[in-house]
Amino acid sequence: MDIDAQTFPYSPTTGVRRVHDTPVVEATDESLRGYGRLVDDPDACEIEIVRWPAQGWRPVDANSGDQGGTTEGLFEFWWKGDTLYATNNAVGDSYLFGWSRWPEEAKAEGPACARERALIWRANYHPDGGQLFFPLHGQSFLVPLALPGDDVTPDRFVSFRSNGRGLYIHPNVWHGAVVPLDDHAEFLDRQGRVHARVSVDFPKEFGCYLGAGLG
Repeated sequence: MDIDAQTFPYSPTTGVRRVHDTPVVEATDESLRGYGRLVDDPDACEIEIVRWPAQGWRPVDANSGDQGGTTEGLFEFWWKGDTLYATNNAVGDSYLFGWSRWPEEAKAEGPACARERALIWRANYHPDGGQLFFPLHGQSFLVPLALPGDDVTPDRFVSFRSNGRGLYIHPNVWHGAVVPLDDHAEFLDRQGRVHARVSVDFPKEFGCYLGAGLG
């Protein structure tokens, strides 16, 4: 990936020196209850699509407001130096998701450096549909999740670790960056085509980064 050629839709917020470390738990169907579920066969995973909300007392007509369907593509992640980048070909965006040390000291290119945790600066949810992350080569990864609600705070996030199985998350569930344990990982991404995002900026709103331990 040519980092210099990337255009990021969101500029990272930096400048803080505090981390809220999330608990790390093994992803199981039980631990993921309310957040989503594990997936072994992506072809059998149906993506939930949410009907467009009514603006007043008149309801949205039946058979309308939920016809956007889904989109899918390769979601590719790279550690370059101390920095985590990604490109989601399903929606045509590239991202700088986080770092393994303070961003002011982090290397932004070159071979991936040893790392013990990821520092994540933002998370979002999709009100229009669910999302599937399926590792194409059976690679392990972490993803911080929080249950729905706009009054989210860092302490509501839990980092779920999947050892090679796919992860489906419900609409409106907050998710931070998918953090691969390997230097490079490829996922099948399938999600609602509308792909609205509602975001939280941890440094700006809470003066911290969200920490996800990689041990």
